[in-house]
This record gives sequence, structure tokens and C-alpha cells, in this order.
Amino acid sequence: MYVVTGGAGFIGSNILAALEARGAHDLVVVDRLRDGGKWRNVAKRELTDIVAPERLFDFLDAHRTRIEAIFHMGAISATTERDADKIIENNFTLSIALWKWCTVNRVRLIYASSAATYGDGTAGFVDDMSAGHLATLRPLNGYGWSKHLFDRRISRRLAEGREAPPQWAGLKFFNVYGPNEYHKGSQSSVVSQVYPKAAVDAHFDLFRSHNPAYPDGGQLRDFIYVNDVVDVMMWLLDTPSVSGLYNVGTGKARSFADLAGAVYRALGKAPNIRFKDMPVELRDKYQYFTQADMSRLRAAGYDKPFTELEDGVGDYVRRYLHSADPYK
Repeated sequence: MYVVTGGAGFIGSNILAALEARGAHDLVVVDRLRDGGKWRNVAKRELTDIVAPERLFDFLDAHRTRIEAIFHMGAISATTERDADKIIENNFTLSIALWKWCTVNRVRLIYASSAATYGDGTAGFVDDMSAGHLATLRPLNGYGWSKHLFDRRISRRLAEGREAPPQWAGLKFFNVYGPNEYHKGSQSSVVSQVYPKAAVDAHFDLFRSHNPAYPDGGQLRDFIYVNDVVDVMMWLLDTPSVSGLYNVGTGKARSFADLAGAVYRALGKAPNIRFKDMPVELRDKYQYFTQADMSRLRAAGYDKPFTELEDGVGDYVRRYLHSADPYK
């Protein structure tokens, strides 16, 4: 049995698709579907159960001998969420309880951290999990802080020699794009936001740069296709000897103008990009540059190449966004 928290979400549903493609059939989703179209993310999967988050530990206790691994993707992931108590309850307190459960019951745990833990990037993007290094990072929002808080707690527990799950991996995802992110609205990738405009030959507005070191549209991110993210997790599943905190990006920063332009070109159209001012409330919390240092994951043995931006965007647009059925 594989349990995926946040399993009806973007990355979680892609994990389920990958597990099913590998022949796994005992798949459990822990999530809230609510009243939107989020259920479509898992509509093609054969699922053993869909468990409400408040029932998580009752379910785990009842099936403890059957669970091979837990993929913990469930979180409040909106960088604009302001209720810090809600963020901590969902992103930190529950994660600590899950870590303890996996430790006691000897179940493997792969969990989502975030590149948001790096803040504005002045301390670099190296996935060093020592307590001293983690103490130098300054996340810019509550979401990033909650993920960082959990990483620091795990680092401290390990430094104190306390027990851990038989395999564990914290993954600092950079800017992920791909199918099944449609329920995320304004938090979805720029690819999914550009596509409706590009499809009808309309212009798309990117944020104007408010940093003189970057031109408009020249803000840089490490954009990674969700297929690559899932490949890393499947490799970890096949490599139980590897544990640790790892970046998951391509190691190559590209501009938002590159990303938006790739959407238009995937449709055979010339880019039509304009610029608008960034909201004032975001300006002091905005990352102008992210780029994953991938040396630790490579040193651990992961050697598969990452998808080039134009190839990933082209696949996403033509195979999903520009099709009758955009769901994986």
C-alpha cells in the first residue's frame, strides 16, 4: 500500500499516476476534494480509499502492516496565505506527527519541502541540512517558513541521534509545472496561466521588474516539469538506502519571458507578452532568482537528465492543455 497525502493535488496526483503505471494498485489518497474540479485529478486512478485528513492516523493505525511508503505532499501551499496558525497546524504539526508515526512503525517517508525555504536566495540554494546552515535561511512568507521549520526540526532530531523512519527524504521542490495543476488558480504555474491567452492570440501580462538588476520578464526561476519531479521520487522508492534533504530542480535558471514565450511557440505562435506592475504587497517578498544546486542528489546516484524548458512546456501544452482532456 502507498499513501499519498495531498493525493488529489498537483504533485500528489502525478505520483499516483506514476505508481499505477509501475503496477501498484493499493493506492490511498489523503485529501479534501471540496466542491471544485479537483476530483478530476484522480478520476482515472484505481484507488483503495480516499481518506479525510482528520482520519489520517486512524487509517494508518488500521493498516500499519500493509503500508510500504507514505508520500507526504499535503500542505497549505499558497504563498499568499496569511493565517499563520492554520499554516503551522497543517504544514508543521501534522508533519511532525507523521514523521513520528513512520519512525515507530518503520514506514518509509518522502515529504515535500520547498525552495521557498531559501527566501531571497542571498544565502544560496545549497541543500545542506546541517543545523548551522539551515539557521542562515530566511523564508519570505509563512508557507516557506513552515516548511523550513519542519526541515530544521528534523535536522535537530537527527543531530541528537534520535530515531528516524527506515528511509526518509525531504524534497525542496523548485518551480514545478505540468498537468493536474488546474485547481490551483492564481497559484498555478505561469504555463497554465499563459495558455488560455496564447490559444486565442491574446497578450499575456508578466510582472514588471522592480529590481534594476533584472529586466522586465527577466526574473529567473528554476522551472522543472512535474514528470522529472516524480521520476526523482520513483528513484528514491527504488533506492531505499538513500535518505536526506535534497533540492529538486533542473539546476538551470530561466526567465519568465522564456517560459511564457515557450507556451506561444508550442502553439506555433509568436510570443505576445506585455508587463504590469507587481502588487505592492508582494514586492518585498519576491524572489528574483532561484536555481537549484543539484550536486547532492547527483552525488547520491540520481543520474537521469532533466527535461529542457522548451521540451517540457511543449509536451505540457500539446499533450494536455491543448487537448480535449487535460488530465493525466
